[in-house]
Amino acid sequence: MSLPLKKDGPGIGRIRMRQIVDASAASLVPFVQESVEPGSVIHTDGWLGYLPLESKGYQHEVTFLKGKKKTPSELMPRVHHVIALLKRWLMGTHQGAVSHKHLDYYLDEFTFRFNRRRSRVEANSSFVWCSRLWPSIL
Repeated sequence: MSLPLKKDGPGIGRIRMRQIVDASAASLVPFVQESVEPGSVIHTDGWLGYLPLESKGYQHEVTFLKGKKKTPSELMPRVHHVIALLKRWLMGTHQGAVSHKHLDYYLDEFTFRFNRRRSRVEANSSFVWCSRLWPSIL
């Protein structure tokens, strides 16, 4: 799974999530290119799959996690916070019965809810928009 997120001061802005085939550069870089504007700062761990990001027009900051006194969740708190929320949401909403073949749908729904967590108007207007598309299921 890949998780680009937007830093918003001390908090977290919008996120994108997608299941990826593997953690190679061939899988990671295209998703980053679809999700993040060129010129943005990308903060990653030391995984080699992220190395081509600078050549693709991104500023790449690396935080190596191994050999540090701080835990990974202290070194990269935002991504660990989002993953913890995702796990809690999956366990609470789906009671742990998560199907691998539907994982992209779960990630899309979590992303939709996370990105609209502060906006009642946007969430309600999205519901109205969806109800016009699929009136038979509502």
